[in-house]
Amino acid sequence: MTDPVQITRRSFLVALNLGVGGLALGFHTLEASADEPTGFTGPGPRPVSQAHESATAGLAPNVLVHIAADATGTTTIICHRSEMGQGVRSSLPVLIADELGAKLEHVIVRQAIGDKKYGDQNTDGSSSIRKFLDDLRRAGAAARHMLIAAAAKQWKVRPETCIALDHQVVHPPTKRALGFGALVTAASKLPVPKLGELVLRPFKELRNVNHPSLPLLDGAGYVEGKALFGADVTLPGMLIAVIARPPVVGGTVASHDRAAALAVPGVKHVIAMPAPKRPWMFQPWGGIAIVADSTWAALKGRAALAVTWDDGTHASYDSASFRDELLASVRAPGTPLRSVGDVDAAIGTAARVVEAEYLVPHLAHLPMEPPAAIARFADGKAEVWAPTQHPQAARAEVARVLGIGEDKVTINVTLIGGGFGRKSKADFSSEAAFLAREVGAPVRVQWTRADDIHNGYYNAVNAQRLRAGFDANGKLVAWHHRTAFTPIGSTFNEAVVEPSLGDLQQGVLDLPLAIPNVRAEACKAKAPVRIGWYRSVYNIFHAFAVGSFIDELAHASKLDARDMWHAVLGPARKADLNELGITKLANYGESLDRHPVDAGRLRGVIDRVTASAKWDDRKRAGRHLGLAAHRSFVAYTAVVISVVPDPVRKFRIDEAWIAMDAGTVVNIDRVHAQMEGGLIMGISNALYGGITLKRGRVEQSNFRDARIARIRDVPRRIHTDLVASEAPPSGVGEPPVPPVGAALANAVFALTGQRIREFPITRALGI
Repeated sequence: MTDPVQITRRSFLVALNLGVGGLALGFHTLEASADEPTGFTGPGPRPVSQAHESATAGLAPNVLVHIAADATGTTTIICHRSEMGQGVRSSLPVLIADELGAKLEHVIVRQAIGDKKYGDQNTDGSSSIRKFLDDLRRAGAAARHMLIAAAAKQWKVRPETCIALDHQVVHPPTKRALGFGALVTAASKLPVPKLGELVLRPFKELRNVNHPSLPLLDGAGYVEGKALFGADVTLPGMLIAVIARPPVVGGTVASHDRAAALAVPGVKHVIAMPAPKRPWMFQPWGGIAIVADSTWAALKGRAALAVTWDDGTHASYDSASFRDELLASVRAPGTPLRSVGDVDAAIGTAARVVEAEYLVPHLAHLPMEPPAAIARFADGKAEVWAPTQHPQAARAEVARVLGIGEDKVTINVTLIGGGFGRKSKADFSSEAAFLAREVGAPVRVQWTRADDIHNGYYNAVNAQRLRAGFDANGKLVAWHHRTAFTPIGSTFNEAVVEPSLGDLQQGVLDLPLAIPNVRAEACKAKAPVRIGWYRSVYNIFHAFAVGSFIDELAHASKLDARDMWHAVLGPARKADLNELGITKLANYGESLDRHPVDAGRLRGVIDRVTASAKWDDRKRAGRHLGLAAHRSFVAYTAVVISVVPDPVRKFRIDEAWIAMDAGTVVNIDRVHAQMEGGLIMGISNALYGGITLKRGRVEQSNFRDARIARIRDVPRRIHTDLVASEAPPSGVGEPPVPPVGAALANAVFALTGQRIREFPITRALGI
C-alpha cells in the first residue's frame, strides 16, 4: 500500500515555490509558431489548429503517435482529452511514451482538435485512464513493434530478441543499438501491426508511470501566468461580445433599446441571437448580443439595452415550493427499480423503524474561469478556440448552428480553468461561431460569472426518504429508499421526469447491502431549469443521504458508526445482480466482470480511513469525527472529517482523512491532488451549495452569494491514502466528492447533537 500523504498549508506553499519548474523527466509542449494566433506565445501549453496538427514525414502508425526522421527521433504524442487541471496531459502521453520506450526529453505533447478520428474525447465521467489505459498503450506498442521490426530486419535477427528502450532499439546479444530517428524511414514502410499482433509490456516495465517525480506538464505555466486559457486567445481584428440572455428558461425578448446600446463608445453591433427550440439541449440561449471593441464597452452596451423579457411558461418556478413537491413525491410510492424480499412486511413487523428525509438543492459548477470562446468564420469554414471538455459535441453544435458540415468546423481545445461538467456543453462555442459569421470578424464571446450562474446547467435538486427496520435482536432486516430528482435526460427530452435504472446506478442500485429486504424506488420530479452533468452528478445527494442515514441508524442502535457500516455492507464479497435485486446495472459503462460491486473494497477503505484517523481513540481524545463512504465511477472512497467548536461559526473543520481504492493508477501525484481537490469541493457543496430560484430566476449572482469554500473553511490538515492495487483502473476525478457531505454532517452532529439533513449546512445551522 502507499503511505498516507499529509498536506499542510505551509508544505503546499513550499512545494509550490520550489517544485513547479522541476520538469526532470523532460517532456514538454510545442512552442508557438509564427502563423498562429497572437495569443499563443510563451512556453506554456497551447491549442493547435488542424494545419499544425498535420504530421510531417516520419513514422505515424496511428493518430496519436508521430516519430520524426531527425537525429533524435523527436516523438509527438497527441493528447485527445481536455486538460482542466487534473493532469491528463501529464498522464496519458506518458503511457504511450513508456510503452513505446521513448525518452521523455524527446517527447512533445500536442493537444488534439475535436475530431471523431480520436474516438471518445468527452473529458467527463472520470474516464480518461479508466477507458483508455490499454488503447493508449497499444498506440505506443504499434510504433515500438514497427521500429523493432525495422532494426531486426537490418541486423538480420529475430524481432523478439530486440528491445526498445531510451529512444533506441537495442539487440542485447550483440550490444548493437539504433536510435529511433535512424529507424523511422525503414519502419514507416512496414505494415502497421494488427490489434491481435500487439504485445504490451508488463505493467511494471512502464518506467515513468507513477514515477515520484513525474511532472505536471502545465504546472510552470499555471504558476508563472503563462498558461493560456480560452479568454487568453487573441486574433487580429477580434471583437468582444457579451449577451443579454433570458433570465428564465424559454423566455424571449419583449423589448430593448438598440439605439442606446449602439450609442455606447466602442459598441459596433447589436445582434439578436437565435432562439432555442425544445428540447433545450446545449443550444445558444437566445437574447441580444452586444459586440464591441473591448469587454468594458460590451458590458456597458449591454447595461444600456434596457431589455424587458417575456418570461414564458417557466416564470412560476420557485425553489421553495418545488422543495415541497419533491418531499410529497418521495412520501408516495414511486417506481420500484430494486427489490429483494418483502420490505413492507419486514418494516410492518419490525421492532424498531428509523426513517429520515434528505434534501440537496441545485448546485452550480462555479468554475474559476467563466465560459469563453473565440471564433472566426471565412470561406464557409469556422474555426473555434474554446475551453471545452467535449470538442466533438462543440464541433457538431457549431456546424448545426451555422448550417455547414462538420468537416468545415475546427475546434481547438485550450486549457480549461475548471470544468466540472459545465464545459462539456457546447452553447458558448456555437454562440461565438454564430456571431463571427454575423459580423464578418473574429469574435470572443465572454461570459461573466453572473452569466454562468444565471444561465448554467445545474445539478438536479433532490429529495430522498429512507426507512430501515430492526428486529427484536437489533438486526437490520429492511431498507427502503426513495429518491426524486429531474434527470439529465430531461435536457434532451422534456417528457423525462423520473430517474431511470441508469440514473440510480449512482449510489442506490450499486450499494451492496447485506440486508434481507430491500426496495429502491424512483419518484417523479419535473424542474423547469436546465439540468446538466456536475462533478459526481447524482452520487452527491445519494452519498449524502445514505452516509447520513447509516450514521443515524448507528445512533439509534447505540452502535459505533463504523460497526454500523460493517453491518450494512456485510462480509467482503462481490455482489451479483440477484443480490442487488436488479435486472441490470449500467456500472458507468463497465462490465461487472471487470468492475464488480465489491463490498470488500468498500469495507477496505472504511477500515483504512478510520485507522488513519485513529477512530477508536476519538472519544478519549475528545475528537468529533464523522465517517462516510461511497462507490462511484467504479472506485471506492471513504472520508473522515474532524470538527472543533468555533465561537463565531459554531464549528470549524480542523482535519480530514480520505482513502480511495481506484485500482491501477498511472500518475500517483495527480490522484492525490484529485483527492484533495475533491474533498474541498465536497466541503463547498455541503457548506454553501444551493442555487435557488424565484419566479423562474436564479437568485445568486457571484461568489458573494453563490459561495465556495475559502481558506478558513478548509481543513488545516488533509491526509490522503491511496490503495496500491493491480485491479483495473477506476475513475479518480469524481469519486472523492460524494462522501464528504455526509462525513461533515455526521461530524457536526457529533459536536452539536444537531442532525443535518439538508444542504447547505450553514443555512441549516443559521450561520
